[in-house]
Amino acid sequence: MIAYIKGEIVEKNPAYVILECGGVGYMINISLYTHSNIPETGNLKLLTHLAIKEDSYVLYGFTTDEEKELFKNLISVSGVGTNTARVILSSYTAGEIVEAILENNPGVLQSVKGIGAKTAQRIVVDLKDRLKKETPPQEEFLATANNTIRNEALSALVMLGFAKNNVEKVLDKLIGSCEGQNLSAEALVKEALKKL
Repeated sequence: MIAYIKGEIVEKNPAYVILECGGVGYMINISLYTHSNIPETGNLKLLTHLAIKEDSYVLYGFTTDEEKELFKNLISVSGVGTNTARVILSSYTAGEIVEAILENNPGVLQSVKGIGAKTAQRIVVDLKDRLKKETPPQEEFLATANNTIRNEALSALVMLGFAKNNVEKVLDKLIGSCEGQNLSAEALVKEALKKL
């Protein structure tokens, strides 16, 4: 198995990224969530899953362990293939999908294009117990969610031209204070812009 690929970004679009590593260009399929978390150029390390079929070998890439593990769990469900799992991960964050499954809410999954009521229910039934064992306690889960939001806000602000060190300090102060709690990435960016 290929655990990860680290290389220079040659091409990036919402469906895939091409990384050059050791003179070889790897085409790696990604979700929209992963697309939003990677830079336009430079070096990148993506966690990968290699899907082997009769007629193809397809790489899927992820920026977080959480997304990769959820992808593997989703494709273990009967009737959910790699493309369907990628569409689900493009529609919602890994945290939102896990929350929907743990709260027995197949309606969230059913709102994804191509997911019917039976498939959504099957995902919830098949994965609920498994995800309960894998999901950290609530405090740890909130810290992970805050870290993901922080990373999205950091990426956006750096792309706007602010120095990474300054942005990190401001974001850490905001998240540590009451005003930064339960903010979305967009709201966090807006608050940070007031302080930069």
